[in-house]
Amino acid sequence: MALKGTNQEFGRPYNRRIVLESIRLHAPTTRGEIAKRVGLTVQTVSTIVRELEEQGYVLSAREEPKGRGVPPSTLRINPDGGYAVGVHLTPLGVSAALINLSGDVVENLYRDAPAPAPDQAFDLIGTLVRDLTRLRPGGRMLGVGMALPGPFGVEAMSFIGPTTMDGWQEVPLKERLAEATGLPAFIEADMAAAALGEQLYGVGTDFSEYYYLYFGVGLGGVMVHDGVVLRGAWGNAGEIGHIPVVPDGEPCPCGNRGCLERYLSLEALGRHKGGETAWAGEIAPIFRNAVTTIENLFDPQTVVIGGLAPASLLARLAAAAKTLPNSVSARRDRRAPRVTVARGGEQSVLRGAAALAVSGVLSPRFGQMFTAREDGREAPDGKEMAA
Repeated sequence: MALKGTNQEFGRPYNRRIVLESIRLHAPTTRGEIAKRVGLTVQTVSTIVRELEEQGYVLSAREEPKGRGVPPSTLRINPDGGYAVGVHLTPLGVSAALINLSGDVVENLYRDAPAPAPDQAFDLIGTLVRDLTRLRPGGRMLGVGMALPGPFGVEAMSFIGPTTMDGWQEVPLKERLAEATGLPAFIEADMAAAALGEQLYGVGTDFSEYYYLYFGVGLGGVMVHDGVVLRGAWGNAGEIGHIPVVPDGEPCPCGNRGCLERYLSLEALGRHKGGETAWAGEIAPIFRNAVTTIENLFDPQTVVIGGLAPASLLARLAAAAKTLPNSVSARRDRRAPRVTVARGGEQSVLRGAAALAVSGVLSPRFGQMFTAREDGREAPDGKEMAA
């Protein structure tokens, strides 16, 4: 996935983030190499790099000359130049991780909290964030990003049932998160945060067009197009778990019957009496059909499966996908398998949530790629999913 800058003046904050990502991905690198990679002039890159160096985000070093002339200085990220906290709130508990500017997990914490009420959850989040920020070796705290299950703002589906946060209607999420932590706050759906984490730090670096299928308590997914998560008119694109797949099937809390996540999710696995292996064998046909549907709808380079599912389960599902029905993705010239296992596991969610904070502080426009809309149509607000 190749991020490209813009030479428009309004794009300077965005360009800062693009240059920073290019340095992180390709270090040690030079100003000239960055300019070619992101499509900016060397002068523009040099100006941005100077600012990033002054602010402590980037370090430069000059190599020993190997011949005539002075070699150009090389650049790398200063890991301690900034930190962010990623938080993942689920119906089972709260995870939080301190992430440095290189995307490394410095420390992570987890607390059980079944179906936490808002006051309980934000008290716990505030404690976890304070505990984590004490562990940073230096550098500034940029912000906190929180991921939680969607959909948002849909009266008949949001915050209802075992796969969502029951009792969280009308909670001003962004404001409560900022109040609990004292940091700039950013909110995103867990599946979109996981896709962002995988794009920045996992297999997503190898693809520009892929679908991220998120196995959580429920099931969701997002299409990543040219490095941008497609979010839909109200930010809820990707609720694949609520596609009815079994006529007159199991009732779903959303009000329909036979929804995909009633059969293909960790909640469904928990209701199965035969264990992981038996469950994976039973739902393999449903999983293969789901992959084929995704392929025909989005034509991705690959379907990346990840989320909260253990590595053993993801491996079984990937094995089941070796024999898939025909689709537009059944091409002879494929360079990647039709199904790929994500690298990050749950840390993709935490890294993605933290990256929202880093992006939102360093480059608001980059952060908006994964959250609020810019075209004037209704976007999630602070009571539902604030950007």
